[in-house]
Amino acid sequence: MEHMAWKGRIKPGCKAEYQKRHAEIWPEMVQVLKDAGICNYSIFYCNDELFGYYECEKGVAYAEKVQAESPVVARWNEYMKDILELEMDPVTGAQPKLEQVFRLN
Repeated sequence: MEHMAWKGRIKPGCKAEYQKRHAEIWPEMVQVLKDAGICNYSIFYCNDELFGYYECEKGVAYAEKVQAESPVVARWNEYMKDILELEMDPVTGAQPKLEQVFRLN
């Protein structure tokens, strides 16, 4: 199982809206994540900064590919762009991977 971590930033004053949109996440978005082999997904917040972590049952490259090719993900990204700042990797179309330096199993 591969792991993926990403970071982003909520635009100032948008935390409540960010939380609301994730509390009401579209079922089709959840299905894309599952189809991509993504599980154990968490997003953490601190001072407008976000840290996301998930596990990839089918590998990170597969998860990136499925998401990059999904019109649902494209709609979600468009829906979130007014409240969220994300750097995207031009090659994968996903957030740049954070380098893992430690893991305790």
